[in-house]
Amino acid sequence: MRMYDLIEKKKHGKRLTRQEIGQMVRGFVEGQIPDYQMSAMLMAIYFRGMDEEETLGLTLEMASSGDTVDLSGIEGIKVDKHSTGGVGDKTTLVIGPLAAALGVKVAKMSGRGLGHTGGTIDKLESIPGLGTAIGRERFFEIVNETGIAVIGQSGNMVPADKKLYALRDVTATVDSIPLIASSIMSKKLAAGSDGIVLDVKTGSGAFMKSLEESVALAKEMVAIGTGAGRRCCAVITDMDVPLGCAIGNSLEVIEAIETLKGHGPEDLAEVCLQLCAHMLYMGGKGDIKACYNMAKEAMADGRGLRTLAAMVKAQGGDDSYILEPERFKKAPFCREVKAGEDGYIAHIDTESCGIASTMLGAGRQKKEDPIDYSAGIRLYKKYGEKVKKGDVIGILYASKEELFDGASKKLLSAYTIDSKAPGDKKLIYARVTKEGVDPIG
Repeated sequence: MRMYDLIEKKKHGKRLTRQEIGQMVRGFVEGQIPDYQMSAMLMAIYFRGMDEEETLGLTLEMASSGDTVDLSGIEGIKVDKHSTGGVGDKTTLVIGPLAAALGVKVAKMSGRGLGHTGGTIDKLESIPGLGTAIGRERFFEIVNETGIAVIGQSGNMVPADKKLYALRDVTATVDSIPLIASSIMSKKLAAGSDGIVLDVKTGSGAFMKSLEESVALAKEMVAIGTGAGRRCCAVITDMDVPLGCAIGNSLEVIEAIETLKGHGPEDLAEVCLQLCAHMLYMGGKGDIKACYNMAKEAMADGRGLRTLAAMVKAQGGDDSYILEPERFKKAPFCREVKAGEDGYIAHIDTESCGIASTMLGAGRQKKEDPIDYSAGIRLYKKYGEKVKKGDVIGILYASKEELFDGASKKLLSAYTIDSKAPGDKKLIYARVTKEGVDPIG
C-alpha cells in the first residue's frame, strides 16, 4: 500500500496493520518515504491516536530498525530503569548501585541532558576519568564484575526514533501519548533488559504536567513492555518540586553519594527506595515491601555506595571522588538568592529552576553545547517551608559572575510565597502494572 493510502486511512481514524506499520517505518528509515509524508502521518496520529496493538506494533518496528543488544552474556536477571525526565533527578546514581548490590544486574544505557532536564551521562562524566563510551564486550564484563555499568547510547540503535523525533520536534507532534510511549519503549526494548521500571514524572518540571496525563502515558508504556514479553511496571512520582536540593552535574553526584550514605534529602531518599524496591521486585527478589526493606538496609550499611565506587573504578573513573566527594572541583563564584517577603513557599516552578541552572552553564540548549560540571544550584528552602524576608532560598554556582543576574531572577521567579502554609504534597502517587493502577501512600 502507498504511503498516501496509509495517511488517508489514519486520517479517517482507521487502524493500521502491523504489516503496514512495518512498511512505513522501514520505508522512512531507508529514505523511500519523504519527510513531508511522514509529517502528515504524525499529525494524523496526533489527532486520531493509535490503539494498543498499533502502538505496540510501531514500538517493535522502531526497536528493530537498527542495532539491538543481546544481554545474554550477562549473568542473572537484568533490570533497566527509565525516567521521563526532570530537575534534580539523580535517581539512577542511587538506585542502580543499590539494586546491583542486592543481586539485580543493571546494564544501563543513558542519555545526556537537553533543555531544562539533566542527563545521567553528563552527571557521571563530572567524575574525573570516567568513560561512558565503552565497547559492548567491556560493558558486559563490568556488569558481570560489579553488577552495574552505565554507558552512553552508541551505534545505530533505533534510527527510526532519531528520525521521527526530529520531525515531531518541528511539526508540533511531540505531545502525543502513542508517539511518546513508542519513542521511549523502543529504546528500552532495543537495550535488551529482562525487566523495565518506568519512573513517570508529573508536575511543573515534568513533560506530563497533570497526573491524568502521566497515568495515561504510564499505562501505555506498561502495555507495550508486557506486550513485548518483558517484566514491566511504572511508578508515578512528583516533579512539581525539584527532587532533592542539588541541581547541576557534580552537585547532583555529591548529593547522590550523600544519599547512598543515608544522609541525603528525605524526598530523594524515599523516591529512590521506592524505585529500587520495584527494580528488585522485577528481578524476582520478593514482594514490594520486602524489597523496600532490602534497599533500605543496603543504603544504611554502605553496600550501595561501595558498588557505585566499584562501577566508577571499572569505567576508568577516580573512585576516590565517591569516597571523598569534597574532592570535586568547586565553582569559582557563588551568589545567594534571598526571599523577598515573609511567608510559606506555596509553589516552586520546577522547570524555571532547571532553566536557571542551564543559564549558569550546567545544561545545554543544543546537543553540542559545552557543560560546566561545577555549575548549578543548591536549594535551601523548598515547598511548605516558612521563610522570612532575606532568608537564603538558594545558592547559585558558576564559572562566570556575569551569569548570576539572569539566573537569580529566574530562580526567584520560580518561587511563590504565600501567607498561609500549603497542604501536604505527595512524592509518589501510584504504581501502574498490567493489572491496573494502584495508589501509593
